[in-house]
Amino acid sequence: MIRAALLLLVLLASRAMANLEWSKLPDLPDARGFAAAFGGVSNGTMIVAGGANFPEGPPWDGGAKVWHDRVFVHRAGDAGWTEAGRLPRTLGYGVAITTPEGVFCAGGSDATAHHAEVFRLRWNGSGIETVALPPLPFALANMAGAMVGERIHVIGGTVTPDATTASSRHFAFDGSSWAELPPLPAEGRILPVAGSRDGAFFVFSGAALQPGPDGKPVRSYLRDAWRYDTPGTWKRLADLPRAAVAAPSPAPIPGASHLLVIGGDDGTQVAFEPKSEHPGFPRDILGYDTVTDT
Repeated sequence: MIRAALLLLVLLASRAMANLEWSKLPDLPDARGFAAAFGGVSNGTMIVAGGANFPEGPPWDGGAKVWHDRVFVHRAGDAGWTEAGRLPRTLGYGVAITTPEGVFCAGGSDATAHHAEVFRLRWNGSGIETVALPPLPFALANMAGAMVGERIHVIGGTVTPDATTASSRHFAFDGSSWAELPPLPAEGRILPVAGSRDGAFFVFSGAALQPGPDGKPVRSYLRDAWRYDTPGTWKRLADLPRAAVAAPSPAPIPGASHLLVIGGDDGTQVAFEPKSEHPGFPRDILGYDTVTDT
């Protein structure tokens, strides 16, 4: 009976995965787009804020990266996006999580430094409200996070822009203060995918860092996956079939048992030349099944 119920659950989850459909929303009003922006939903309104791009041309042609502070909103039925405010500073590469109170934003970087500040973006029907929250224990960027129950979990990242090692430390925010939890029992990493399902915290992929011959950080692309359950235990899961660095996070959770890892950098085109003809990143979607550990 148990095996039959398990099989039915897997079949239902597979069917839900097969029925996923994409629909196109209006483009953001910037020709370059934004990398590593803060994004989420508040009161039924989509919010995209901050991020970075190369407005003067790609980096291989000498273009400089520029961080932004603009906040855009999109409501159901709108023909496009509306600029609705500014962040406290130019900022990107932090954690953004949709919560019942608004979009929780933590850490991130600008052109000169990493930051520890934490705030909430809320759409009040006519504009954006920004509410300051207790900061991270230290400046942190390029990490990932997800909401498990009523707590926000954050893991990984770097503490400075020139760091040649990544963190494996793990923190949780309960709405009033931060607490440090058991670290990931694996290599520290930047840009993993975090997720939440069935009261557990999940971590997929990311990139480890080490100093190269010139002293600059070199990435190692990771395929491992982990699950954290209270009261403080980590469990290694099945490896991903490929790395998925900087894929959207938190991971979507369709169906009865899946978390999705959408796209991401698999590391196979790092040395591709000429860079102007780079073929792009993987378009496939990986679905992790929590029932079968596959």
